[in-house]
Amino acid sequence: MTFSVDVPLNTSLADLDESLRALLLRELGRHGFDGVGVGFDAPTRDWAAKLSRPTVALFLYDIHEAETERIAEWDERSGPGGKRSERPPLVVDCSYSITAWTRAVEDEHRLLSQVLGVLCAYREIPRDALAGQLADPGLHPRPVRGRAGRSREGGSPEFWTALGGQYKASVDYTVTVAFPTGGVLRRGPEVRTQVVRTELLDLPATAESRFRAGGTVRDAAGDAVADAWVVLDSGAWAGSDSSGRFTFTDLPPGRHRCHARAPDGSEAAGDLVVPGPGADLVVGDRPG
Repeated sequence: MTFSVDVPLNTSLADLDESLRALLLRELGRHGFDGVGVGFDAPTRDWAAKLSRPTVALFLYDIHEAETERIAEWDERSGPGGKRSERPPLVVDCSYSITAWTRAVEDEHRLLSQVLGVLCAYREIPRDALAGQLADPGLHPRPVRGRAGRSREGGSPEFWTALGGQYKASVDYTVTVAFPTGGVLRRGPEVRTQVVRTELLDLPATAESRFRAGGTVRDAAGDAVADAWVVLDSGAWAGSDSSGRFTFTDLPPGRHRCHARAPDGSEAAGDLVVPGPGADLVVGDRPG
């Protein structure tokens, strides 16, 4: 079992900027706000002095993990070379402070009102507005969701003082995006039977085959059952591990009847053929 890290090319933040730009320009243009620019610079005094047209500024000021959206399960996949588990994506909240910049305050308020209306209307950025890697459902299968007006961090006077900018009315907008992480855990093909050949010394040359064999214990839902007792008709016993697997060693060839009992008292029975593919026992189901 090996763990490898293959960091993929990741342009998610830049693609998110372009997606928001495309959505706002499209929706603003439908209501007569033609010629409006959409930028992502920090809205400092020097930046504002250089503007030559009405502009919406989306300043990305914070990125942190969206803990309530955390994905704990690894993505299990099987292939010819065995099983592989892919580390789940990191789900992050990207917070923007959005301001409108025009010559007249009334025009700023009209523009900011329309921007706020667009962001509230689209709880998810539509697929036809997504850019770059965000538009690839193979890389980003989860929807890109946004919510406006949840925080005041980007609109506080301290925030504008730290930027060195002019205090303005702003909209806080947070977008939740899943970032691929690139970690892969690879497992080789599962070995269920192992052949051990022995010879008796100081006796006529005879050979006897002994085997290592086992299987799995699962419940009716298909989940692994740990700490189950598995007993053979010969009296040999073993316990299942956290993956539901159990193993017996030094078994003679033939058909062995096995009985499994889970910690909750549910039972299963089946045949372990040695050598063979192994036994898959389902507790709580009708014995096989």
